[in-house]
Amino acid sequence: MDLGGLDTNGREIKSAKEMWREEIGLDELDSNNTDNSKRHDWYSKGISYWQGIEASVDGVLGGYGHVNDADVKGSEAFLKTLLPARFGMERCHLVALDCGSGIGRVTKNLLLRHFNEVDLVEPVSHFLDAARETLVHDGDMDDGHKAVNFYCIPLQDFTPEAGRYDVIWVQWCIGQLTDDDFIAFFKRAKVGLKPNGFFVVKENTARNGFVLDKEDRSVTRSDPYFKELFRQCGLYLYSTKDQKGFPGELFPVKMYALVTSKPIGANSRKLKKQNYMPGVIKS
Repeated sequence: MDLGGLDTNGREIKSAKEMWREEIGLDELDSNNTDNSKRHDWYSKGISYWQGIEASVDGVLGGYGHVNDADVKGSEAFLKTLLPARFGMERCHLVALDCGSGIGRVTKNLLLRHFNEVDLVEPVSHFLDAARETLVHDGDMDDGHKAVNFYCIPLQDFTPEAGRYDVIWVQWCIGQLTDDDFIAFFKRAKVGLKPNGFFVVKENTARNGFVLDKEDRSVTRSDPYFKELFRQCGLYLYSTKDQKGFPGELFPVKMYALVTSKPIGANSRKLKKQNYMPGVIKS
């Protein structure tokens, strides 16, 4: 990846390869040659950061808890176009996986309204404990829609149960993964999808290249950066939508629906016409 970027201290970085070489000891000539101690340090510092964050909506949203309603509304509008297109209009038993689930915010406010079962995977234990308390013990969901499994595992170590999920939802967490672990995760996660199942990735997007957050050890990738990684994962873009209604000082947020087979017909023709030229990052 030859896209340049910045870190949160304002330092320019010539390329993603240079960034990963510095952060995890990645040899640009050999993607398998990494310094395991530096890789461990990358992930442990990221977890340590989130372990110090309060298990609340405001905490997991970085002090922007007030965007929760707009976030859920945007996600629901996107999801409602996808479910009938992939599974038809007949009511069926749907199962979702909430990746980087945090306190269960997305599961409670969105996924349990559309899926009969939802599993959660989250590496920060006190977030997952809060999710379990809210989703199981509070008993809010008694209409056959329920949170079932709670996995306290980081995504780079997680493999979903084969053929269990109609949708694997990945929101505001994939930036914690290095490029090679990003690709490896999605390649493993494919086996978790049912026929016609798909991924939704909802993430902050840099206007150009990438932004490395030195505090929480995450990378905000641009749209072209994401698309190149999706290509390497063997995934195809089925649909995409921009999140609306967020404060202007935040990164733009984009939603991607991804499938494991190349779309045919109207969707693929439409996608060829879209233009995703990034803007310029403003300091």
